Amino acid sequence: MACFVEIDLHIHYLGGLRLTRVVITGLGTVSPLGNSLTETWESAINGRSGIGPLTRFDCEHFSAKTAAEVKDFQLANYMKVNERHRVDRFAAYAMAASIMALDDANIQIGKDVEAERIGVWFGTAIGGIESFEESHMNLLEGGYTNLYPFATTTVICNMASSQVSIAIGARGVNNCTVLSCASGANAIGESYRAIQRGEADIMIAGGSEASITPLGVGAFCAMGAISTNPDPQKACRPFDKNRDGLVMGEGAGAIILESYESAVKRNAHVYGEIIGYATVGDAYHITSPAPFGEGGVRSMQLAVQYANIEKTSIDYINAHGTSTVYNDKSETAAIKTFFKELASQIPISSTKSMTGHMMGAAGATEAIFSLMAIKTGIIPPTINLENPDPDCDLDYVPNRSRKKRVQTVLSNAFGFGGHNTTLIFQSVKD
Repeated sequence: MACFVEIDLHIHYLGGLRLTRVVITGLGTVSPLGNSLTETWESAINGRSGIGPLTRFDCEHFSAKTAAEVKDFQLANYMKVNERHRVDRFAAYAMAASIMALDDANIQIGKDVEAERIGVWFGTAIGGIESFEESHMNLLEGGYTNLYPFATTTVICNMASSQVSIAIGARGVNNCTVLSCASGANAIGESYRAIQRGEADIMIAGGSEASITPLGVGAFCAMGAISTNPDPQKACRPFDKNRDGLVMGEGAGAIILESYESAVKRNAHVYGEIIGYATVGDAYHITSPAPFGEGGVRSMQLAVQYANIEKTSIDYINAHGTSTVYNDKSETAAIKTFFKELASQIPISSTKSMTGHMMGAAGATEAIFSLMAIKTGIIPPTINLENPDPDCDLDYVPNRSRKKRVQTVLSNAFGFGGHNTTLIFQSVKD
């Protein structure tokens, strides 16, 4: 495979195509750990869990009793009162995270960037499932005349990117990724490419999910993939031999990607640079990863080649780390296969141990954790790792955050259907 070769400080080339460097200038998040970047990051580095009793619905007859819910979220802070009934929670979370990220980047559309040169690309695994369930109940109770006029537009997956675009006036690239739990990471990667191709100067990218509903949770219960641990704080335990499944989470993560030239021109604060992205398929099974994490190996390999760096450059890996037997062992095997003798030397952590599995929002939120690790020199921990699985024997930064100079981070996101996405972020080198 041809890889990017750095020609000068600002431009890369691939097959003669001129490609622009892309940096990250803003971050925003709504998560089980907090409704802002500061709250979320402080909770993460202090090893605080966002998991608690499931309260969104009566779960008496469900095997799952715990969830990582967003708490005390106020949509009124981000949307007019008379418009709030038109959006599902997954789109509302996306709007809030995007507005926070745009504010963090200090971007004014029309002043710092033309509306036609700023785009939106959001991912989700499921979309407006809460609105779907509500509409179905209304239909059963009173027929189609009992349906709300916006029953369709609250459900469809593109409403996160659409509502963000409408809310802020972004008139450029507008797209939606649906790649199961790799959706948010993929949206970031595709936004990166959109800027490199010259289609936009700035992109708002991320992922959003709000699937803690009877159908959403019930489906995972039926699959046997969800934790039944009665202690919410201990329920999610990636790489631990006593893990018994994932914990469903919700929320949104949004990042502002910007061409290097645009960021320099407006003297923007920069969190880091995105230098690598790859996405590949297993072509194996709809829920189980390929043997030995073969797809994850190729995803990491291609992302590193794309970034034109050596494997020795990776200072930290933010793992997909779902707290399921198949994923944890498969991802560990993939890291060992790709990094070989280096694997045991690289700190790895699963922040899902604190956020739960935020599904389509997971990859985006974990990209934010990756960038904050670069900025602060603090690696968030994998909490609840008390009895490591013998097959998971790498350095997972157990239970306590770690101070370390971090210049380059690799972040994995994998999803049902055999999707494997890897992002690589790096501190900016002038």
